[in-house]
This record gives sequence, C-alpha cells and structure tokens, in this order.
Amino acid sequence: MNNDQSASYQPGQAKGQVEEKGNQLKDQASQAAQSAQDSMQQAGQQMKASAQGATDAAKDATGMNK
Repeated sequence: MNNDQSASYQPGQAKGQVEEKGNQLKDQASQAAQSAQDSMQQAGQQMKASAQGATDAAKDATGMNK
C-alpha cells in the first residue's frame, strides 16, 4: 500500500471503530435499562405481596375474614 492508499484507508478504519464502539455502548445502555426495568418490576411485585399480606393480617385481626 502506498502513502495515498494508506491515508485514505485510515479515516475509514477509524470511522468503523467509532461506529463499533457506539454500538457497544448502545447495547450496554439497553442491557442496563432492561435490568433496571426487571428490578423495578420485581420490587413492585414484592411490595404488592407485602401489602396483600398486611391487608390479610388486618382482616384476620379484626375478624373481617370470617
């Protein structure tokens, strides 16, 4: 490869590397968002179950479950 070919190849190679890095960062951000969504959904389900348990305990204590 002569100097003219080398000079035109390097910017293209750099562009490809930047695009690949950008794709990797987008994938990481997407995975982090999915993980956060899963965590929030699980926390919500735990809160719902806890609230239901408290409601049932209150009904048992007041005799409303009979």
